[in-house]
Amino acid sequence: MTAQSTTAQTTPARAKVAPASRPAFVADGAVVPSGTAATRGGAPYATVPVDYDAVLLLGFGGPEGQDDVIPFLRNVTAGRGIPDERLEEVAHHYRHFGGISPINEQNRVLRAALAADLAARGHDLPVYWGNRNWAPYLDEALQQAYDDGHRTILVIATSAYSSYSSCRQYREDLADALEATGLEGLVEIDKVRDFFDHPGFVTPFLEGIREGISALAERGVTDLANDVEILFSTHSIPTADADRSGAPEDGFGPGGAYLAQHLAVAEHIVAELGAAAPWQLVFQSRSGPPQMPWLEPDINDVIAELPARGRRAVLIVPLGFVSDHMEVLWDLDTEALQTAAEHGIVAVRTASPGAHPAFVAGLADLVEERLHGAPPEERPHLTALGPGYDVCRPGCCENTRRGFRPALAGVAP
Repeated sequence: MTAQSTTAQTTPARAKVAPASRPAFVADGAVVPSGTAATRGGAPYATVPVDYDAVLLLGFGGPEGQDDVIPFLRNVTAGRGIPDERLEEVAHHYRHFGGISPINEQNRVLRAALAADLAARGHDLPVYWGNRNWAPYLDEALQQAYDDGHRTILVIATSAYSSYSSCRQYREDLADALEATGLEGLVEIDKVRDFFDHPGFVTPFLEGIREGISALAERGVTDLANDVEILFSTHSIPTADADRSGAPEDGFGPGGAYLAQHLAVAEHIVAELGAAAPWQLVFQSRSGPPQMPWLEPDINDVIAELPARGRRAVLIVPLGFVSDHMEVLWDLDTEALQTAAEHGIVAVRTASPGAHPAFVAGLADLVEERLHGAPPEERPHLTALGPGYDVCRPGCCENTRRGFRPALAGVAP
């Protein structure tokens, strides 16, 4: 057999799985729910080889037609009591593109590429794919893997950084799916580490910025030091969530691991490029009530201020994103580029990793380091903050509005 891509069959228009109603299953003598022998003891790094028999790519999900948009947004906002008329205010982003988010097709491509890479390395590991908020749903993918005979599964979430929405919530979804399928105690599930500073994730951004500099030169902008600003953009999150991102024991302070990780990667990229252009970390895609503080500055506000500082061009780098999904296509390619045009700023948006060969190879490397039980000192990382933990630490990435819910791949709470 060779590795293959596998997708669960599903009916798209359904509500996401309800939150787990009880603590996640923990084997006798273990502290990590449903973990393998390498992780169940709670050590931060899994240094015991594990014979995983499947990989599960865990995505966010997105609508694939106009009729899907509101049901999808209901899933995204489940539990918040947001009426459909307010959801429709966001729905127009999707409706502008025919109700289709590119994220599912991007994950189909990524899944196939990862399966091919693993097969080329001689690993007989089928790659399943399930989403948090739309078809194919996570619980269905997990059930399919079990029905196919797989019992030891390694999960890759399509998010690189530490925060509630980009890490812990995926871990909660895994606990929810286990309870919903009744597979607690029947399968073992681990998750790969945060890969924010893995070379496979960072290399595509480096290449993209170099290509962006060339694109600016073709448009007559060559003085990087005086004319260009590099804007590293990521998703804004509530400052309370940012402050609590990462492991409390690491003591990151304001902005938590989420802010520190983005800044560290941006600093590495700028140093590697040797580019003279100034840069900033900026934020996008803010939502929620206006009285709730979120990370700032907003990318559009920053672009509007650039002419007063003598800048005439901007490179927009989607540093917080794995692929060119809706929040890249709308918030950057539509809104941010429009803001740049309104203020006479030449703007180029660089590519996200997508299915770049380096990124695909990097994900395969993450699988192999868990197959082999690689010690942390042998794991690739480009900043002093890495490598990330295999087993999330107690109390990491707290969401104060929801509290600590059952989650896999970490030590409670």
